Amino acid sequence: MRCEIVATLGPASRAPVVWQAMLDAGAAAFRLNTSHLALDQLHAWIDQLETRRPADTPLVLDLQGSKWRLGQFEPITLAHAQTIQLILGSSSTRSDQLPVPHPDFFRAAALSSGEIVLNDAKIKLQIESLQDAALSARVLIGGEVSARKGLTLPRTAYRREALSEKDQLIVAQTRHRPGVRYAVSYLKDAVELAQYRTLIGAPAYLIAKIERQTAVDDVRAIAALADEVWVCRGDLGAELGLRAMAQAVHAVTAQVRELPVSVLMAGQVLEHMVDHPAPTRAEVCALHDALAAGYRGVVLSDEAAIGRYPIESVRAAALFQT
Repeated sequence: MRCEIVATLGPASRAPVVWQAMLDAGAAAFRLNTSHLALDQLHAWIDQLETRRPADTPLVLDLQGSKWRLGQFEPITLAHAQTIQLILGSSSTRSDQLPVPHPDFFRAAALSSGEIVLNDAKIKLQIESLQDAALSARVLIGGEVSARKGLTLPRTAYRREALSEKDQLIVAQTRHRPGVRYAVSYLKDAVELAQYRTLIGAPAYLIAKIERQTAVDDVRAIAALADEVWVCRGDLGAELGLRAMAQAVHAVTAQVRELPVSVLMAGQVLEHMVDHPAPTRAEVCALHDALAAGYRGVVLSDEAAIGRYPIESVRAAALFQT
């Protein structure tokens, strides 16, 4: 049993000394979530990493794909029963508005059950009125929400499957970078992945993120076209709800040993370590069971990117490297 660890870099792990400590602790690759970075910021990260990380340490650039994300605004706290507007746009300065830079989100909303979930389902809204480029919603579960967080209409089939202009620029500007890999978010199925394989190029290392029921159902065909597969429980949970998410993960797990590529588990792997220096026993047992089932490793997200103990989280996952 050996655990390959992909560590996400962010505000908590931006110092080169932390990168080296994470490598020493057992990290095998780094990940940057490009959705949270402007192009100049992304290139600054890559430039630094090229001079600081070993040549054989991959850097995964996580592309937004067809995932919906909020635009730019100052963080706000939503209160239970509050009414909030979601408007088509890239930014907003109003405290009662959330910008959504995706026209297809509003078309999909008209076909949905009316529930909206934000930030990995930590916040829930219910649509009360809808127009072509705006909607009004009541807050069911509140909390703080900030720019670029993901939003979902659970179980909505309608979505524009395409790489954004920014995603395409990232690929065009990083093809020559050594060790760069691409993870594609919110894949619908193998047909969509085949389009990206053509667009990005056959030599590119493509990681397929499983975050929708259609991708779960098509995971064998997806794995045949991908170089690696990630099972992402955060967005799967936002899409399907908790029980259906668990059933979907179980369905993929039953096939892991039969898939032709490595499969990694992502999403709250060691979430407790965002705020605590050690994982829970439940997290350790779940990690053990995933590796025993055939998963090759894990992707550490908030634990490594924004948590208080990024190095310790890598060290905890590395308990299974011997």
